[in-house]
Amino acid sequence: MSATDYSIVELGDPRLRQVARPVDLSRPDVVLPIAAAMREWMDKRGGVGIAAPQIGVDLQMMIIASRPNQRYPNAPVMQPLLLLNPLPLRYSENLVEEWEGCLSVPGLRGKVLRPDAVDIEFFDLHGRGHLLSLTGFPARIFQHEYDHLIGMTFVDRVASPQDLVTEKVFLEQILPVRMAATSPSP
Repeated sequence: MSATDYSIVELGDPRLRQVARPVDLSRPDVVLPIAAAMREWMDKRGGVGIAAPQIGVDLQMMIIASRPNQRYPNAPVMQPLLLLNPLPLRYSENLVEEWEGCLSVPGLRGKVLRPDAVDIEFFDLHGRGHLLSLTGFPARIFQHEYDHLIGMTFVDRVASPQDLVTEKVFLEQILPVRMAATSPSP
């Protein structure tokens, strides 16, 4: 199977509201083509993460892959990481409100309040368990993708409809102001 055997599931599709099933860690042959399709769609659409439910697969798997791109120009660089059966263990008490977008919610951005750090456990393709601490943007990506595994999207987490904007407004009006505020002064 390839990415063409899957498509991005969008808001309103009931598959985005299902709780994903655990991955059978003894079957990497099943996981590999799904992971490859996820990665291809994520890269094609300029995402920094993707969860299996976003391509219509109800399995607890995600890829987090922070990197600067047109949608997230200030994203830090990290190698793509496939997480199987991920589980948050501890969240930071420090909450940060930030704009999020989603491949399954095209054309919209929303302000979402989330912990700025999370400790997680997950399994790799070989069935080995790992512990990982994530902070900042990678922590946000994990939490955003984890929401997909429990049947939620970022739209469920915005405080009010006023915290939603179109992608166009975000890119043309909000992002330039934010980038100017973070640029070093001469």
